[in-house]
Amino acid sequence: MYITITAQKLGGDYSQSSADFAEYLEKENQGLEQEDVEHFFNQYGDEIDAKDVVKEIDGNTAKLKKKEPKFYSITVSPSKYELRKLQNNSEDLKKYTRAIMNDYATSFNREINGKPITVDDIKYYAKIEHQRTFKGTDKQVKENQPFATKILQLKTDIRKIENHQLDGNIKKMKSQIIKLEAEAPHQQNGKRIVQGMKKAGNQSHIHIIVSRKDASNSVSLSPGSKYKASEVTMNGKLVKRGFDRDAFFTKAESTFDKTFGYKRNYAESYKSKKDFIKNPKLYFTTLLGLPASEKAVAFKMLAKSGVPIASIPTNQVQIALKTIRYLKRGVDIAIKSGSIGI
Repeated sequence: MYITITAQKLGGDYSQSSADFAEYLEKENQGLEQEDVEHFFNQYGDEIDAKDVVKEIDGNTAKLKKKEPKFYSITVSPSKYELRKLQNNSEDLKKYTRAIMNDYATSFNREINGKPITVDDIKYYAKIEHQRTFKGTDKQVKENQPFATKILQLKTDIRKIENHQLDGNIKKMKSQIIKLEAEAPHQQNGKRIVQGMKKAGNQSHIHIIVSRKDASNSVSLSPGSKYKASEVTMNGKLVKRGFDRDAFFTKAESTFDKTFGYKRNYAESYKSKKDFIKNPKLYFTTLLGLPASEKAVAFKMLAKSGVPIASIPTNQVQIALKTIRYLKRGVDIAIKSGSIGI
């Protein structure tokens, strides 16, 4: 599971309207039959029109300054292993969204009118998407770029030759293009991966637009608060504040496992990522201490995530040596694609 929470910005400033974001989320519906269209939904309603989403989010910004976020985007991306556990991607992910928005609400260390925050205090709208495309920032696109540059130059030269602006052997150039296409390191279904190409496989994920203000438009609720869940004395009164992201991520993972009966391997858990970041030695020790069947699955997951199996320690001596090397190199472990992001 990979979850991100971001304040929506447009350039250097925060977006003053959710219209562009809502329109972006509607893109996947273009050209679909009515029965295949994915609508916005919230905790209690389905088939909510995008215009109503924009109206509700944009109208819920009382007393927020121009330089303050008006809304946040939560993206929830189950791994391919988790998606296999679902019976119906759309309905199951909708069910899961409603469950984790309860977790989101209870992760605020705040009260409204003397009562703990519940999901009814949260104004949000969500949408399920089933496609992803490769971006220019993706590793596959970046590492294919030198080949793309050469191919583009050859195609440009061929056009110039055809327009009598350049001399050259078109047949030879076309052969070079075919060779470069095949040599590009990242391929999908026999084709060089390029920006904008749709990713293969099950790519279902969730986008959530959540208002900065509560449902009554009177209390500011920021999941991006610099304050963790804590209490502070203000004007002689003890005040609760903050949002506990760690608690939210932990609850969201647990909710998925309980809802769908998913048996999570250590290598794909939120705990494993925290262990790796804070204590690599503990991470590898735990990995090697798993039962044989679970360890085999963990190594398989790591290999498919791009971690060279040869680099994984196999005993305590290697753990001491290799964790130091990992730290020196500043490795950002590849399993983050299958775990909740911090």
